[in-house]
Amino acid sequence: MSTIRPFRAVRPQKEYAAQVAALPYDVMNSAEARVKVQGNPLSFLHVDKAEVDLPEGVDLYSDAVYAKAAENLQKLSEEGICLKEDAPKLYLYRQRWNGVEQTGVVGCASVDDYLNGVIKRHELTRADKEEDRIRHVDTCNANTGPIFLAYRRSAAIDAVIDKYTALAPEYDFISEGDVKNTVWVINDPADIAAVEEGFRGVGSLYIADGHHRAASAVKVALKRRAANPGYTGDEEFNCFLAVCFRADELKILDYNRLLKDTNGMTDEELFAKLGQVFTIEKSDAPVKPAARHTFGMFYKEQWYALTLKAGLCDESDAVGSLDVSLLQKLVNEPIFGIGDPRTDKRIDFVGGIRGLSELEKRCREDMVLAFSMYPTQLDELMAIADAGAVMPPKSTWFEPKLLSGLFIHELS
Repeated sequence: MSTIRPFRAVRPQKEYAAQVAALPYDVMNSAEARVKVQGNPLSFLHVDKAEVDLPEGVDLYSDAVYAKAAENLQKLSEEGICLKEDAPKLYLYRQRWNGVEQTGVVGCASVDDYLNGVIKRHELTRADKEEDRIRHVDTCNANTGPIFLAYRRSAAIDAVIDKYTALAPEYDFISEGDVKNTVWVINDPADIAAVEEGFRGVGSLYIADGHHRAASAVKVALKRRAANPGYTGDEEFNCFLAVCFRADELKILDYNRLLKDTNGMTDEELFAKLGQVFTIEKSDAPVKPAARHTFGMFYKEQWYALTLKAGLCDESDAVGSLDVSLLQKLVNEPIFGIGDPRTDKRIDFVGGIRGLSELEKRCREDMVLAFSMYPTQLDELMAIADAGAVMPPKSTWFEPKLLSGLFIHELS
């Protein structure tokens, strides 16, 4: 049984939504953020990457950055850019992009559901990344970026979605990357109750994207519980901001690999070793794999189509049968000597949003070989999460990205 509850959102006034909304903090570096905020003092990057308002070279983890984030967040309300709802509500957030349409319920997920495993994870998190968002959430006293959750389809939830998406929206605008963003407010108490009941019937929720944001929100909640031993469970810090999408609407893009060298091998040695794992065919065009256990390779201005040989994959192993796992186990480690892809500087990862031309470009600039991947499928992700297992790093790339700044959840 999953819990999604309404909340009193702080959100932009209708006329400011497009200016406030911004891509999430973790898809760009500070230099890129400084460029994006030029000419837009309302961009939510002034909150999520507040170093843009401090001198270049500032320590990104200094007290000054987090204090500036809280100051900028407060200014959005003080200057009338954002309003605070007069009652707890839910929202619908639809994104349309490149043939994808996904409509999510915006509400608050339960910290206890996360702790008890009702909200399922498929990735490990890094302590340094968690600490950054812990300090950001705690200092701002708010969840400023939503967690991207998936759920199995519910007729009860569908009925409310269908009702509201037939009405005039609260927000409707095009954002960077030609993404159409549309928001509706669910304000009828009966409809809110129907959605809550629908989620109680869906079983588990799955973190699609935002593992570090979720872990950080939970740790802030635990910190506040410790400081308030008489807490009731109804306090806002006991839940965190989330957008819940039907799993069958979501699209995972490929997450491709780049290698800096061939580990000292000659071309003859390289292809001999790869030939033990794959059947290899030259291709006159870039290779975008169309099925599991097929790969593309770009090397010395030539594309190759690679197909995994029979008998090398145990399909009963949910993690081991992932293409990202097979490439690491059968190729990257034994052939290229890359033991830990999280730390090895000889491997890099490129989200499929950048296209195969990005792989060619990088191989001409700073890398020598690229593998294009078939995307991990959502049913694979859910099966791994159900099993309590974790995926290898850089297994999934979701598009479109949820914008930050459209909904803010205050913790007190």
